Amino acid sequence: MALASPAGRRRRRTAPSAVPYVFLTPGIVLFILTFLVPIGYTVWQSLRRVRVSGLGLGRGARREVFAGLSNYREILGDAEFWASMQRALTYGLILVPTMLGLALLLALILDTPRARLRRFGRLAIFLPYAVPSVIASLLWGFLYLPAVSPLHYVLRALDLPQPDLLGGGIMGAVVNIGIWGGVGFNMVVIYTALRAVPHDLYEAARLDGCSEVQIALRIKVPQVMPALIMTGVFSTIATLQVFSEPFTLRPLTNSLQSTWTPLMKIYTDAFVRNDIYTAAAASIVVACATLLVSFGFLRLVQARAFSQEDR
Repeated sequence: MALASPAGRRRRRTAPSAVPYVFLTPGIVLFILTFLVPIGYTVWQSLRRVRVSGLGLGRGARREVFAGLSNYREILGDAEFWASMQRALTYGLILVPTMLGLALLLALILDTPRARLRRFGRLAIFLPYAVPSVIASLLWGFLYLPAVSPLHYVLRALDLPQPDLLGGGIMGAVVNIGIWGGVGFNMVVIYTALRAVPHDLYEAARLDGCSEVQIALRIKVPQVMPALIMTGVFSTIATLQVFSEPFTLRPLTNSLQSTWTPLMKIYTDAFVRNDIYTAAAASIVVACATLLVSFGFLRLVQARAFSQEDR
């Protein structure tokens, strides 16, 4: 029986090592084309601007030139941009704790032994998340309009004061849409984490005389803390990227400017004012701000979690 040559043995040993990279190649290519290339192009656009010569007429009168960091200086000195960031942060400070608190409460209620119709409850709470944000904004927008809202009709019939949700209460109106659509998804994530907790812990706690409230506070909530952190990070990222809700409500009220949120500001600069270079710089600033806020929130929560464990 002939022995294989050293070169043949070397090929057989090295050939399988390339197989994982062959299977990963399509994913790597898609990641580069759909993620890295757009980011790189946005960074490139943020460093450019159009220079107009003379009256801006004729060939070569308008040309794209390198602008350095001037677009970033312009957007960081724009009062409208900072006002939109402030509104987005206010929106997040109201939305995230309320939404996660309701999601946790509903998940704990559905996880109690006495809960009935759990499947129906999970489906009913989750269904609003399945409604597209534009459709949800339209539905709530017509409920807010005094002329067509059944709520305002009932309040008028009872001679009760009618809230101006599309006026002075516009922040609450937008937050309400986000809560209505986001509680279901976060509830499912937290409820799934609760179902993975060993039931022996609950039985031991009940034998020690703990009530369902004590079990929820001392066992269930600490066990689902990783799920709460994950949903908190995702929700924080979503708050700085809010766009559909205020953009859809804007034709129904004069209380929403075209630059009400950072993404609306970017959209207005790029497609209304035709200034894609400043919009690109604003996009990079918003992306960096989202990363910093999310990372800071994650570090804060983890630091508190570790300090509690050390105790």
